[in-house]
Amino acid sequence: MKKLASRPAVRLLTLLLAGSAIVPAALAQADSTPVLEEIVVTAERRTQSLQDVPISATVLSGEDIVRKGVANLADIQQVSPSIAINQVNRSTYVNIRGVGIAQTAPSSSPGVAYYIDGQLIPHEQFISQSFYDIGSLEVLRGPQGTLTGQNSTGGAIYVRTPDPEFGVVKGFVDQTIASYDWYRTTGALNVGMGDNVAVRVAAVRDKRDSFSKNIGPSPSDPGNIDLEGARLNIALRNDAETLRINLRGEYFNSDSDNNAVKRRNDTVSTNPYVIQEDAISYLKQEGYRLSGELKLALSDSVDLRALTSWQDGSTTDQTDGDRTSTARPRPPASNVGRVGYTDTTIETLINEVNLLSTGDGPLTWVVGAFRMDEDIPITVLRDNNNTVNFVSSTSTIISKVTNKSQSVFGQANYFATEQWELIVGARHSWDDQTYNRIVSAGGTGISKLSSTKLTGKVGANYHATDDTMLYASLSRGYKAGGGNLPASSPAFGPETNLVYEAGWKTTLLDRRLRLNGSVFYSDYKDMQLASLANGLPLTQNAAAGKSMGGELELEGRFGALGFNAGLGYLDAEFAKNTTLQNTVANRNELVTKGSTLPFSPEWTINAGVQYEILAGETAITPRLQWSHVGKSYATPFPSLVTTLPSRDVVDARLSIEPTDAVRLELFVTNLFDETYIASQLQNSSSADGGIIYGARRQYGGRLTYRF
Repeated sequence: MKKLASRPAVRLLTLLLAGSAIVPAALAQADSTPVLEEIVVTAERRTQSLQDVPISATVLSGEDIVRKGVANLADIQQVSPSIAINQVNRSTYVNIRGVGIAQTAPSSSPGVAYYIDGQLIPHEQFISQSFYDIGSLEVLRGPQGTLTGQNSTGGAIYVRTPDPEFGVVKGFVDQTIASYDWYRTTGALNVGMGDNVAVRVAAVRDKRDSFSKNIGPSPSDPGNIDLEGARLNIALRNDAETLRINLRGEYFNSDSDNNAVKRRNDTVSTNPYVIQEDAISYLKQEGYRLSGELKLALSDSVDLRALTSWQDGSTTDQTDGDRTSTARPRPPASNVGRVGYTDTTIETLINEVNLLSTGDGPLTWVVGAFRMDEDIPITVLRDNNNTVNFVSSTSTIISKVTNKSQSVFGQANYFATEQWELIVGARHSWDDQTYNRIVSAGGTGISKLSSTKLTGKVGANYHATDDTMLYASLSRGYKAGGGNLPASSPAFGPETNLVYEAGWKTTLLDRRLRLNGSVFYSDYKDMQLASLANGLPLTQNAAAGKSMGGELELEGRFGALGFNAGLGYLDAEFAKNTTLQNTVANRNELVTKGSTLPFSPEWTINAGVQYEILAGETAITPRLQWSHVGKSYATPFPSLVTTLPSRDVVDARLSIEPTDAVRLELFVTNLFDETYIASQLQNSSSADGGIIYGARRQYGGRLTYRF
């Protein structure tokens, strides 16, 4: 595996040297140039400055997302500390501070809540298709057990698209062309129809060849991208601006040739980006979302917010189950050639209502109620008699999961003095699940499970000055339990995460430097860990886990010089001995106290530096960006087939802006062409496991025209 200048210190030194060479000139201009813009967040159901919110968070504006090259959901881990994102087959696993999800199971839920425009997207299969025309992105670290729907034990990600603007007509077209035949077109049009009606339409077409080459006889190109999507947002308000309604609709259709999975111990080619498959493979994910959001000022001091959301998404995929072009089908029974087929539909109805205070007094509060109802029919088939296309099933799993989640919650912030602010919040959740095993080798039958839990937060903020806040909090998050596909396996119970956290938010040097930090200790009980037993999904409760660590984020703007850095440290381990299913060995094994929790890299570091050069009216800005993700493990059992080695990725960008309307960017991603493992797949009932390697070096250009 190629490693070029992979030590974090070398990367950081490169960026520091690049920045130090231009600091003197930048400081000379600093007195007359722009300062850092205020960052706003919506984490607590109201618009606030990041510097006033006592949560460890990374927040990016739409401009930050463009400037830092965050083109998809997985790129977030390159600009935010303490987060690990892994794309595995049809799912995107997000873990924050080592807490989240490590394996898909139809009856379990992620531990990191994902929102787009106020809608909770409750499952990991459908969180990556909407990443275009983004207005802001918030990554919240730690349990969000009070205000986040269907509680998160690890954190939450809030994505906001731009709101329609009244009284103006404007838009943009954005075209990316890069190596590997990457063509990505996005655009948006805002039409303000007078003072009280506005419409925004956005769309994306994203197509790219695979980084891998399939030398087998299959016509499929695993690892490619083929996505199209569109969004509509209609905004209405009254003349007094006391009523606002947003009607949103979204459609997406991703039709790729599935993931490029490198067979372990490949005897044909040692090239990580060469595979050999004979099966026709595909991954089709299609769906739509409809929502309505109402905000009404009931009085000068109280607002009502109500949201209804309907989501319908389906995933159909077929894969080469043996990961080769040579394995033969049955008969005889000893042959292992096969094709796997899976079909999943998720239908979700969500309703939420809030009452929020809006006055200027010392007390602010929010109360609310939440309900989610969903049906998840799943079909998993395997054809051992064919190796090219699925014909008929030799192994059949058909099941249906029905979930219902209800909760009531509230939070109050009270300024006891001008400097001391006290926080108390609570949420009570009731969750019910029905698991109907219609056809399964693990047994059939219906199981029902109910979970309930009280979670919340208490904290204190000390506003030392207008530019400095210190905070301390105790927060608790919860994730509901559920059933397992093997009928003989016991159901898994709820997990909880109790976190003690302290931190600070500071703005320095006349708003030219922002420095935020936090330290935490996490007490993780009955953690849900998913695995595979005889190829069937199995979720178990581990005894306990504990973690400690912290984050530090720095952003500066001195004249033409801009820079940012983020650092996360995590020490996450099992707090007691426990026995869990080892997917690789296909048996229960002891996990000893002190073993590392899955997806818990010790260090996550990112840094970037840029400098704006004016050539007449044209702004030319070179930027270097580096990210480091430390070693982690995909399961509780460290081995060659579960290890995700550390990686370092450097990107280089050059933006040219001759006018406010035109922006040209030239870029090279993964500048040193680092070869790294992005995901480790384990064996399942329908397909063998393998390795998914990360994106190779790409070079290209991006042209944006705004009107």
